[in-house]
Amino acid sequence: MKWNDALKDYEFYLKIERGLSQNSIDNYSFDVKKLISYIHTNAIEDTPITISRERLQEFVYSVAKTVNARTQSRIISGLKGFFNYLIFEDYRDSNPLETIESPKIGRKLPDTLSVEEINTLINAIDLSTPQGERNRAILELLYSCGLRVSELTHLKISDLYFEEGFIKVTGKGDKQRFVPIVETTQKYVNIYRREQRNHKNIPEEFKDTLFLNRRGKQLTRAMIFTIVKQLAVKVNLDKVISPHTFRHSFATHLLENGADLRAIQLMLGHESITTTEIYMHVDKSHLKDVMFNFHPRK
Repeated sequence: MKWNDALKDYEFYLKIERGLSQNSIDNYSFDVKKLISYIHTNAIEDTPITISRERLQEFVYSVAKTVNARTQSRIISGLKGFFNYLIFEDYRDSNPLETIESPKIGRKLPDTLSVEEINTLINAIDLSTPQGERNRAILELLYSCGLRVSELTHLKISDLYFEEGFIKVTGKGDKQRFVPIVETTQKYVNIYRREQRNHKNIPEEFKDTLFLNRRGKQLTRAMIFTIVKQLAVKVNLDKVISPHTFRHSFATHLLENGADLRAIQLMLGHESITTTEIYMHVDKSHLKDVMFNFHPRK
């Protein structure tokens, strides 16, 4: 079995059997590609079936010289998934990474913005430009609905249920959820549609796509990152932020204001509440408030 053939089969499995999105498939594949590059660069003859624990340990050591502990841990985890797939398909009897331990890493707390910082960024948008109203609607949606970047770029006009106060979001693995949307954000989305989007020449395949670029096509993830980065520079924000920062801020602010963790999980589209629990570490004073407000022996 050749490495590239095994990788193609793995990607097909992730898409068909696991139902993962292309972004998730690319992330899983990236780790395997690093191993394949190492194999080819060093003229190693091992195949996916014959490669040993010792050889993979050498690869891990080589990776450790150039990446941080978190990235190293992610690569090991990604490769374990690849070799578990080979076991699933009866190509191997055991996973050669099973006894290779990932480096100890602390749980990284998400970066957040204050409400004032978010307002400053949104107010810095130049509404006189052709893209101004669009960019304001984008930031309002990222923050008020806690969307991932890919969820925002794939949002359809047919996903907007403003009369009911919801939008339909397609998340990881094409799983759909309904997220509440406040009237203020609805207003900015409608302004963008009325004053900018309606005046574009839109190709047929993008007629239902909400956010469009200058050519009337779907925005890329990279473009959303650029919009956010440029605004951060414009207001001299002393933080390194990305579109995901708005999602973290959405969850953190809800939690700090007394929202239920389970409700936040549903709105974020987290598979496990363990993922959502990371926000509990942002402001531990919330736990004290819960105890004093609800415990019978307070």
